[in-house]
Amino acid sequence: QVQLVESGGGLVRPGGSLTLSCTASGFPFSGLAMSWYRQAPGNQREMVAQVLEPGGRPNYGDSMKGRVIISRDDAKNTVHLQMNSLKAEDTAEYRCLAQKRFVPYTDYWGQGTQVTVSA
Repeated sequence: QVQLVESGGGLVRPGGSLTLSCTASGFPFSGLAMSWYRQAPGNQREMVAQVLEPGGRPNYGDSMKGRVIISRDDAKNTVHLQMNSLKAEDTAEYRCLAQKRFVPYTDYWGQGTQVTVSA
């Protein structure tokens, strides 16, 4: 069983920056593909960024591409999401997803952290 603990959400002004963190436990971090998703009320969940393996190339969703950087620290079992130039439309609940890279493939979601961008 993988446990995920997220942190770093909060209120930020438009144009500001915020870094989210997600720390995993209960499974070797190198065996996990790590992603960040977000969902705003009334909208579908969308992928923000992902790194599917240690040292892997990040993939970014279109909504925040160019304004977000994902990085994984395998020594600390943590994935970070640095978000810059935040806009009001970035307001959403952000959730970390850990997926086992090998069979049995299993998904684990964090509890979510709220990001609110407002003046």
